[in-house]
Amino acid sequence: MANDILDLSGDFDAATEAQWREIARKSLKGRDPDSLDRAGGQSGVGGITIKALYRETDWPSAEDPLGYPGAAPFVRGGAAARDAFLPWDIRQTFTHPDPAITNAEILRDLERGVSSAEIKLDCTGANGCSICDLDALSSALSGVRADIATVALDHGGGTGTSAASLLGLWAEGQTEPGSQKLAFNMDPLGSLARLGLVEGGLDAAFARAAALSQALAERFPLSTSFRIDARMAHEAGGLAAEELAALIASAVDTLRRLDAAGLPPEQAAPRMIFCLAAGPVFKSEIAKLRAARRLWARCLDALGLEAAPMTIQSVTSARMLTRYDPWVNMLRNTAACFGAGVGGADIVTVRAFNEALGVPEELGRRTARNTQIIAQEESNLGKVADPAGGSWAIETLADQLSQEAWAMFQEIESEGGYGASLMADAFQARVAETRLRRRKAAAKRKAPMTGVSEFPTLDEVPAPTAEISWNGGADGVSDAGLAHYLPGFAPGPDEDAQAEPFWPIRVAEPFERLRDHAQAREAKTGARPSVFLATLGPLAEHTARADFARNVFAAGGIAPMEAPTPPKDADELALAFKASGSRLAVLCGSDDRYAEEAAAAAEALKAAGVVRLYLAGKPGDHEAAWTSAGVDSFIYMGCDVIGALELAHAELGLG
Repeated sequence: MANDILDLSGDFDAATEAQWREIARKSLKGRDPDSLDRAGGQSGVGGITIKALYRETDWPSAEDPLGYPGAAPFVRGGAAARDAFLPWDIRQTFTHPDPAITNAEILRDLERGVSSAEIKLDCTGANGCSICDLDALSSALSGVRADIATVALDHGGGTGTSAASLLGLWAEGQTEPGSQKLAFNMDPLGSLARLGLVEGGLDAAFARAAALSQALAERFPLSTSFRIDARMAHEAGGLAAEELAALIASAVDTLRRLDAAGLPPEQAAPRMIFCLAAGPVFKSEIAKLRAARRLWARCLDALGLEAAPMTIQSVTSARMLTRYDPWVNMLRNTAACFGAGVGGADIVTVRAFNEALGVPEELGRRTARNTQIIAQEESNLGKVADPAGGSWAIETLADQLSQEAWAMFQEIESEGGYGASLMADAFQARVAETRLRRRKAAAKRKAPMTGVSEFPTLDEVPAPTAEISWNGGADGVSDAGLAHYLPGFAPGPDEDAQAEPFWPIRVAEPFERLRDHAQAREAKTGARPSVFLATLGPLAEHTARADFARNVFAAGGIAPMEAPTPPKDADELALAFKASGSRLAVLCGSDDRYAEEAAAAAEALKAAGVVRLYLAGKPGDHEAAWTSAGVDSFIYMGCDVIGALELAHAELGLG
């Protein structure tokens, strides 16, 4: 076989960027291709501009300055090649309150492709598995081989020392305890961020965590002690850079506080894993994971620690999930999983598509699991180490994210570190500003949500959830494990550490609330709230705006009603409205038709009893005339759809 490189473009004339731009301008009807550049807010990356075209000059790289996969400083991943059988750890979360049912779910999912299990804990059973003592934990993990599949804990916001010590007690009862792979996931700062409270203060919490980590590391050398979790910033509406800043600020402050408690950074850092959320814009997620590794490499260097791989767990976003048309969540999860896999996450957790509706059952967990299996075994996403490496777009975006996050991190450090910033409610306030902008963008449908704010389906097929009949629960986790590992250890309590917690959101919530009110009215009266589409002119003229109006009102649970045939004049329009039984109406037509007929149609509809009349389109110079004729509101691309729908609900007496 010849060793010469085959020149596939050799038979074609060389093309220049100027030629490409000229062709692109023709396709864009004279606009420059750079007009397609957009602000990164919709992609979750904040003030960074997302370009339509990236060039080599955007990321100059005559020689690769980032090194190679598996080589220091490990900014391109911790392995030169990914495992052919299991490129990343498929970690499933289990949330059923009953430990026995959780056990059956874990064993079944491990048999069917999951490679590690994470149990979300909540003693009350309201938001996780009710595991409060060793007996309950043993019930949940009966038959589980932690020497094969890692067992991880999600403490539901608690600092995790009590539950972590119980997991240690369970592991000591297994064959060859030293071979058990456990992720204890203690995180005092994460508890403060999630719950807003650490009883006894952070100093005592870190003293206990440091001592327990030493004891557990001696017995379980294949395990990790701490999880640095920045998902709270994401789930509260934060940008990618804010999430990254929270990640490294939490990690640095954790090392600082553990060092003060007697656990030096060179011992603590290798016992840490890092957790980020994965959203549906996969290019941004790939860049975010690459940026995280760059930031941590810089931190290790600044701390004088040896370069080491960063173990990242990527969990698909909860804020992107919807309760209405939840089947679309499968697509969102798939895109997020793709971003996590290509971005080089070491552990990936895909949430169940029906999680926003309740506790997932078999279908929800199966689709979450199979999304990853298909990505690995059919799409072969793990065949190449660092497949995005060298991409001008990804490398540039990752570099910009790194710089923006580093500046935010420095601001947090200037406030005394992550814990101090949280207790002063400083960082949360900045994230809250981002959340407000995000909600405004969602209300204007600048960040569309398929099935909710765009293309809603009023007659959707409901998704199943688990049937829960659990009445058990307790107030807190037993300290029996702590008494075993730290006999007589009692760090001096301080005042409770308190902060404003990060309040999680789902972007779809404002639309879902409106849908809830509309469904409640339909259940009570048997009639669905409706709006009459008052179409002007022939089908070809009014279809575009009628479709727009259908989507807008359906997003609030209001069904569109139309005349059987397009009305010919204002009188027919008024008669069709009366026959529809609606109280609302929206004029739909072309600009030229509006200029000729909108005023007369508005007057006729108002006389026929319309309580609120909308017009689909911007009013322009006609606003005063149309308003005086009876038009109450205008709906158009970029308007506040939530505000328009709330007015409609008020007129209909919903909510």
